[in-house]
Amino acid sequence: MTARAATSLCRVAALGLTGLAITMNTHAASERTLFDFQAPTNSPAWQIVNDDVMGGVSTSRFQILTNGGGVFSGVVSLENNGGFASVRSSPTRHDLTGCGWFVIRLRGDGHRYKFTARMETGFDAPLYQCAFETKRGEWEEHRLTFKDFVPTFRGRILTDLPPLNPAKVASVGLLIADKQDGAFRLEMSWIKASP
Repeated sequence: MTARAATSLCRVAALGLTGLAITMNTHAASERTLFDFQAPTNSPAWQIVNDDVMGGVSTSRFQILTNGGGVFSGVVSLENNGGFASVRSSPTRHDLTGCGWFVIRLRGDGHRYKFTARMETGFDAPLYQCAFETKRGEWEEHRLTFKDFVPTFRGRILTDLPPLNPAKVASVGLLIADKQDGAFRLEMSWIKASP
């Protein structure tokens, strides 16, 4: 191999590595933090929606801890045909184009929860849901693919709606239901969207 050919080959290799680095940085930069509960200024008001909207008596609340973290807690009751408690973020358009997952860091209580997303801002807008299990007292990161979110309305699965569109996410939240009677507590560090 001539000196000129070797120099050219090194230039090509260098360009290839630079291109790879740029691609990797672009990929990393596309992860988006939707809510960081360690930084309360990035955690606007959240709205509680429990089964009292249909006569139930479940209770819940959402609070930002002074030492960091968000906590969704309460008591689910099956009385009066109830049985759910939920919290949702205030409507804000999140264009998550290029993302395919929600990633949540949380510490649970052993209950099964659903992460929710809405594409419309109305109170009764269809709710897209994806279930996940928690381990009592353990910090975990849950990766929930957008493809697994199921459109529902008041607990009924809707078959005539399109899949969750990442470009149109207007709100996210958490739901506990499925006849899980009793107290619950879910602590969160952050919610992100990832490619």
